[in-house]
Amino acid sequence: MKILDQLLPASPIKQKWAAIAYTVIIAAVLTLVGIYGIGVYGIALFIFTPVFIGGGATLLYGRKNEISQKQAVKLGFTTLAIFTAVLLVFAIEGIICIFMAAPFALLLTWLGSKLAHSMVEKKAGNAPTVMALYILMIPTTAFIEKRSAPELTAVVTTIEINSSPEKVWENVIAFPQLKAPKEFLFKTGIAYPINARIDGAGVGAVRHCNFTTGSFVEPVTVWDKPKLLKFDVLEQPAPMKEISFWDIDAPHLHDYFVSKRGQFKLTALPNGRTLLAGTTWYYHNIKPVFYWQLWSNYIIHKIHTRVLMHIKENSEK
Repeated sequence: MKILDQLLPASPIKQKWAAIAYTVIIAAVLTLVGIYGIGVYGIALFIFTPVFIGGGATLLYGRKNEISQKQAVKLGFTTLAIFTAVLLVFAIEGIICIFMAAPFALLLTWLGSKLAHSMVEKKAGNAPTVMALYILMIPTTAFIEKRSAPELTAVVTTIEINSSPEKVWENVIAFPQLKAPKEFLFKTGIAYPINARIDGAGVGAVRHCNFTTGSFVEPVTVWDKPKLLKFDVLEQPAPMKEISFWDIDAPHLHDYFVSKRGQFKLTALPNGRTLLAGTTWYYHNIKPVFYWQLWSNYIIHKIHTRVLMHIKENSEK
C-alpha cells in the first residue's frame, strides 16, 4: 500500500520508531473502544491485541527493511513496553492489573512478532491487508463476546477448629476487627476483610462484611444454627484499589467481578471440634475465563483463609 510508504519516514531509524508509534496508537484506540465503548475485557483485549502489538511494528518496519527474527521479537517487546507505559501514564490501567495480564501479554506479543516476521520473510504482498483485517477483527470479537453469559464458579475453603459448632457459630455471623495482614497480596491494593457485623437474627437478617474498599451487604437466606449460614450478596465494594500515579477507577473494578452468594457450613467433629467450610459463588465478565479464574480463585482462597483463621482464633479463646 502506497499510503503506508508515505506515512513512514525515509530514515530506517525513524521508520522503526514510526512503526512502533503507529502500532501503539492503533492498539491504544482499540483498547479504549473495547473497554469504554463496547464494555468488554476479553479475548479481543487480552489475546488479539497483544498479538497485534507484537506483529504490527514488524510488518510496518519490515516493508522497507531487512529484519531478523530476533530483531522482530525485540521490536515487539519494545512496542509492548511503550504501550504499557501509555496505559499507566494516561490512567487507563493500574500496575496490579497489568501485572496479572503480563504472562499472557508477553507470550502473545512474542507470538505476534514471530508470525509477522514469517510474513515479512516470505515477502507477502498481502501483509498490509491482513493487518487491516486483523485490526477490524478485534472490535468485532469484542462485540461477539459481550453477548456471552458468564458462568457461576464456587470456591470452597475449609479449616478445623478446636471448639464446638455453637461457639464457632457466634464468630461466624459476626466477628471483631482482624489484625493487619502480613500477606504481600493484601499490600498491593487487593481488598481484604476487616470485620463483620449482623443486623437481626434468622432468615432476613442482614450481614455486613466490611472490606478495605467498602462493605458486602449480605441478606441471610438460610439460618440453620449452628450448622449452616447462607446468604446472598446484595451489594459489594470494588475488588481492589489500583496502584497508579493517579486515582484510577477502571471499569473492571465495577460489575466485572461479581460475588452472588456465600455460605458457612459447620460440621461437628469428634472431641468437640468443628469443621468450618466457607464458600463463595461468583462470576466475572473477564475472559479468557480459565486464566482469570486462576487469579480469582487464588485471591478468594486467601480472603477465606484470613476470615477462617480469625474465626478459629476467636473460637478457641
